[in-house]
Amino acid sequence: MQIRPATVSFDIAPYLEARRRIINRSLEKALKKRVKPGRLFDAMAYALLAPGKRLRPILCLAAAEVVGRPHSGVMAAACALEMIHTYSLIHDDLPAMDNDAIRRGRPTAHIQFDEATAILAGDALLTLAFEMLADAFRRSKSRPELWLQVIFEVSRAAGAQGMIEGQMQDIAAEGRGLSLERLQKMHCLKTGALIEASVKAGAVLAGADAGQMRQLKIYSKNIGLAFQVTDDILNVEGDPKLMGKAAGTDQCRKKSTYPGLMGLEESKRFAAHLVNNALQSLRFFDTKANPLSGLAEYVIYRKR
Repeated sequence: MQIRPATVSFDIAPYLEARRRIINRSLEKALKKRVKPGRLFDAMAYALLAPGKRLRPILCLAAAEVVGRPHSGVMAAACALEMIHTYSLIHDDLPAMDNDAIRRGRPTAHIQFDEATAILAGDALLTLAFEMLADAFRRSKSRPELWLQVIFEVSRAAGAQGMIEGQMQDIAAEGRGLSLERLQKMHCLKTGALIEASVKAGAVLAGADAGQMRQLKIYSKNIGLAFQVTDDILNVEGDPKLMGKAAGTDQCRKKSTYPGLMGLEESKRFAAHLVNNALQSLRFFDTKANPLSGLAEYVIYRKR
């Protein structure tokens, strides 16, 4: 049974492809400029430049587009967000965490290299992300308080008040069973926080006013949760070849999931409801919001 939100008349595929190409070039350029050749560089590049959705940097760019015109600083922030996301994937895959062997269709970093190299590559990517933000701040002609706000938002989303706390809660909850309310709170931290920060960063750097920020916060909060609901659904019925990682792992680890608590069809309805909320928030904007609308639907109809 397919549960669809309100349809969006925007072809997201070419938009995504064009943005991914730009982001991939920028990521590769940043690595080569800032990291010396060697084993650490190889491990960082292996994880960062692997085929990925690039959802967070694309959201950052799209949020800037809906507010104004993106500038070079926005791309630096977008790249920093992808570096933070990739670091989190490297560490999540480690034997001490999820102990996964496949990521983005390839052996995980600790399998391809070794556990110590993977840890250091993740640490280096996290640190490099904030070097990118600080350097963009230093070079930018934008108001300095905007950059400080972005650095604050990204730091909070990535750390003990966001993603890391969510991951800690996820590990602690294995085998215990969570209520739906606690599951949502955990995923708002683990997955949603960095997605929300991605939208906020682009909007802030493009000069969003209070009304625009209010609507974009509603948008990002809803798609952040919808992304995780869809991840849980794909873990049940997704094709590992398309996803680039194993399916069925949540059940093996006895994790609380939306399909486990709500059932598959109700989970799909819930994801569609969240996307509808996100689309409603974009009515505040004109056609510049079409990419964000398309991204909202992409979040729940993706196959990986």
